[in-house]
Amino acid sequence: MVNARTYPLWRELAMSEDLPKEALKTVIEALCTPATTTDGFDAQADRWREEALKAALPALLARTSAKRLRGRLLVHADEKTLAALAADGTVTAADAPAILRHRRAWTGLISALARHPGQVETAIALLPRLPSHEVEQVVQDWDPDRYTRTKAAAPVPPVPQKLFDAVLEACLTPLAAYLLHPEPEEGWEAVSAWSKDWSLELGGREGWAMLARCPERWAQLTAHPVLGAAVQHLLLDQAETQALEDAHLHASEPDGKELPADPAPALSEELLRACLPALCLPELADLPTPQVTARRTLHHIANRVRSNPRLADLAADQLHAAADALVTRGQPLTWSDKQEGDYEFDGRVLRLAEDLALLSANPDHLTGACAQLARLDQPAVVSPTPSRTLIRVLDNTDPHHDRPARLLERHSEHRRVQALTALAANPHTPHAAVADALDVLHPAELAWICEKADSSDWFLAAAGASRPTRRRRRRAAPGERRRTRPAPRPRGRPAVLARLPRAPATSSPAPRSTGPSSPGTTPWSTCSRSPPTRSSPAANPRSRCRSCWTAAAGAPTGGQRSPPR
Repeated sequence: MVNARTYPLWRELAMSEDLPKEALKTVIEALCTPATTTDGFDAQADRWREEALKAALPALLARTSAKRLRGRLLVHADEKTLAALAADGTVTAADAPAILRHRRAWTGLISALARHPGQVETAIALLPRLPSHEVEQVVQDWDPDRYTRTKAAAPVPPVPQKLFDAVLEACLTPLAAYLLHPEPEEGWEAVSAWSKDWSLELGGREGWAMLARCPERWAQLTAHPVLGAAVQHLLLDQAETQALEDAHLHASEPDGKELPADPAPALSEELLRACLPALCLPELADLPTPQVTARRTLHHIANRVRSNPRLADLAADQLHAAADALVTRGQPLTWSDKQEGDYEFDGRVLRLAEDLALLSANPDHLTGACAQLARLDQPAVVSPTPSRTLIRVLDNTDPHHDRPARLLERHSEHRRVQALTALAANPHTPHAAVADALDVLHPAELAWICEKADSSDWFLAAAGASRPTRRRRRRAAPGERRRTRPAPRPRGRPAVLARLPRAPATSSPAPRSTGPSSPGTTPWSTCSRSPPTRSSPAANPRSRCRSCWTAAAGAPTGGQRSPPR
């Protein structure tokens, strides 16, 4: 049992260069033994022991060569300390078994070991011990002090080529294996949010993160016998999107240049042609549940063409054949009524129409897409909500703020007419199918076409000449009683008028006076009050209004005194 007050002395002794080699075992034993007292474990004294051991650990490891003593020291070091000692060369590949006996492998240790040329093979052998999502971090965190490194510090050596190739292969292997056998793993539906469709799990972020670091090797990797298909899929999905994001990021910097109107593509035409075998996802052609997978695969192909517009010309026949095959197999144009709680129904129909407008050349399929758009619900927001209170104050009021086209776009109600515009732009779409869909559009959607759509003249002319069909009243059949709207219920009379007696019923209504009233008659047809019943107008002048009393007296309104009150 070591006195807690002597731990600073043990630390100074361990760090002393004059310490005899025979005393190392005693010093290590004193610093590695938990602090105890007669009453048991002493937490405060043990914290002092740990601080002393942490300070003396590099010196002790540098002077200790026995495996058992080194193993006891390595057990008490944390991961950050071990990684720093491995980068300095104090901890070597020979210490890896002792470290991994009590810890799992982590990226910092592998990166630190690989900095020394003789330990690269050992670092590569530890890669399979990492989880798949941490393998790429070996290269990403190669320099853990990249944000705090000073200019005077020594530069970090580059990543060894062997380690880079091993990490790249480890990141691409899961996708390559999936493409060979695209089957769901056991328990997939329990952990996947996309339990209805697992067809598009084409790798995570790690594979593309490694490919993005070596664009000069893309042409070579696309021809790789094992990883070539995975590389082609990742390039088609990520290359152009990442290049556009990087351009926007650089343009947003204070000293960044403006984004060019026509930026240079990330993939050359030779690379695009090298990736054509993977364009239409042939590995996923025979998946089960084609009603779901065919629709999603078609959308995936369409997104690739949107990211790489040159594919529409380079692989037109291939895209048309793939679209026809997917529609034939999955039958997505078969209409099914919207179920309660199915909030993705309209989105599926709209995406299918947009994808077919981009990929298909089959008039029947394009006609079916137009028919599905026509059967969707009308837009719910077509005019501003009336309000008696001021809900917003605009400094620069836009006179077109509440136009129908603007309202549709603000509430995302323009997607149906936008999809129909894309179908009309396809030269293989029959004009009659588009015209039939135009007849059922809302007037606000027709206004959107005239204001926003940049389409052909025939489509704009058809939209301008189209009139939305109104709901016609059904004519009642002979002998059928027509249902009429019930008359509105009369409101109650005011409290003042409720005390007045009602006028007696007459067989015929009194004729309305069309000429000037005579002095002996009262123009009750022009009076807002109810006519008196029991007393005549002359006997009860209080029951008349001013105009009625004046007319009864035979004098003009302006020169007569007011009636007595």
